Amino acid sequence: MWENTAASFAAAHAAGAEYIETDCRLTADGDVVLFHDDTLQRLAGDTRRIDELRTRELAAVLAEHGGLLTVPDALDAFPGIRFNIDVKTDAAAEPLGRAVADHTERVLVTSFSDARRTRAVAAALRAGAAIRPATSGGRATIAALKSLSAARLSPARVLAAIDAVQVPERQGPLRIVTPAFIRSAHGAGVEVHVWTVNEAADMMRLVAAGADGVVTDRTDLALEVLAPF
Repeated sequence: MWENTAASFAAAHAAGAEYIETDCRLTADGDVVLFHDDTLQRLAGDTRRIDELRTRELAAVLAEHGGLLTVPDALDAFPGIRFNIDVKTDAAAEPLGRAVADHTERVLVTSFSDARRTRAVAAALRAGAAIRPATSGGRATIAALKSLSAARLSPARVLAAIDAVQVPERQGPLRIVTPAFIRSAHGAGVEVHVWTVNEAADMMRLVAAGADGVVTDRTDLALEVLAPF
């Protein structure tokens, strides 16, 4: 079963997941689809970029791997799920914002690019969203938070309009998630989500240390081991 597909979402939902983290890109038709990679290389040995493919072409490839979903399709098919959507390209930012405008109460918009995230949120509000979607800070925001937390300075200004930071526990030799990092984020009213955590011991350790959640490929395991928390 391929990631970011109808089948994978259905399996997570059946297991009891209330939140799904996913990624979006734009096809050649201008549809915002849920897909992580920039090409089909990993899935099908095909070097074509997602933005070069018609939506029906991508759907045909994914038909045997779980089924393609557009963002509107996913929001309609799983009305009880809250979606954490990573905007992978500049071109997808505004279309994503428009697509989630009627669902912002259950969508968190994130991107490695703070500018991209900001454009998506602005597009949602222009499209009539009743409330701003929740957001997670990009690389620049996280770097600033890391520096400020190490210096014991308030990150409140940097984290304005940010609801969460989603980070790996480590980036190479640098430890991102530290007690000071968590305290600093929490002091500004911001949650800390750690990715990608697939071992039970790591899940429990991070949540016990103050992380508000983990992003994982092991929905079943996370629901089991984190139930007591």
